[in-house]
Amino acid sequence: MTSSKNYKVTVYVTYKESVLDPQGQAVKGAISRMGYEGIDSVRIGKYFEIMAHPSDGTTLEETIDAICDKLLANPNMETYRYEIAEAQA
Repeated sequence: MTSSKNYKVTVYVTYKESVLDPQGQAVKGAISRMGYEGIDSVRIGKYFEIMAHPSDGTTLEETIDAICDKLLANPNMETYRYEIAEAQA
């Protein structure tokens, strides 16, 4: 995406399926102790909202991927996904 428009980028970071999530297990245990049934698993993650506009020479996707890889997520343990939407004026 290259333009002068502003965008809202929503980034979700979670542990990879192969990584143990002790916080998620603790929350699942608490849910069970509260009497709720039918909850099979809970995964804890991080949520980021980024307001951005693409700069010349790079796409917004390239910029967000670099930020996620270098700062927001640990690529050895976590995975991320993001959604890009045009910001409301």
